[in-house]
Amino acid sequence: MQTMLGVIGGSGVYQIDGLEGASWVKVKSPFGKPSDEVLVGRLSGLPVAFLPRHGRGHVHDPATVPYRANIDALKRLGCTDLVAVSAVGSLREDFGPGDFVIVDQYIDRTSQRPMSFFGPGCVAHVSLAHPTCPRLGALCAKAAEAEGLTIHQGATYLSMEGPQFSTLAESRLYRSWGADVIGMTGVSEARLAREAELCYASVAMVTDYDCWHEDHGAVDVAQVIAVLQANAAAARGLVARLPALLGPDRAPCPHGCDRALAHAIITAADKRDPEVLARLDAVAGRVL
Repeated sequence: MQTMLGVIGGSGVYQIDGLEGASWVKVKSPFGKPSDEVLVGRLSGLPVAFLPRHGRGHVHDPATVPYRANIDALKRLGCTDLVAVSAVGSLREDFGPGDFVIVDQYIDRTSQRPMSFFGPGCVAHVSLAHPTCPRLGALCAKAAEAEGLTIHQGATYLSMEGPQFSTLAESRLYRSWGADVIGMTGVSEARLAREAELCYASVAMVTDYDCWHEDHGAVDVAQVIAVLQANAAAARGLVARLPALLGPDRAPCPHGCDRALAHAIITAADKRDPEVLARLDAVAGRVL
């Protein structure tokens, strides 16, 4: 099997530099219209697909991002490994603005997004005990180090609904829970990537200290954008180093990400809805 890298760009990351033969392609998904067309090409010889999470021009807020369509589209294109880049606020003194963080755990406080590809007609339960791929996360950390970035490997991401930023009371509460960073999109993608049997890694760019930090005050968009602009080039440099680390030949994931559905589907074969199965042709085709 050949490796294909999928990249979801968050706030501030709307393109990838150096893609050979790059073109924007439309991908039809039974789960709706993706956030945008997908930029496909080759990076250091490796096939790559890039999707801007919020669409070019940032037209989707965190609750209206079509997460299922996005993940389904990348799987349909043949992606095996998915790296999501996103902006976050820091809930820790030692995670400062400009730092990069490899997320490996989530606390979900979202409430308005579809959480699964599955449901009535075909029910499945995947494990999210370890919601990201340790192998892919380690490669992202290695790429960040090679790029000269300040990188923290291993962190808990509090995923809030948004689009407003936290109240001071909420920010203090999330710190007391042991959350390290806060954002609005991460857990939605991690859940769906696991169901789609994709190795998934989350690279978080710290833009601010949320509002808990007495010396930094409340978060505002101007502050976030200023740090995003400084970090965007660094994020693209990190991504550019991944093809050489991944390599073209795709071995089975040692952590089982690519086999997450092996024992997950619980609905009896004769009770499965054919229309639901048709929608799952890319996501779950391996086991269906």
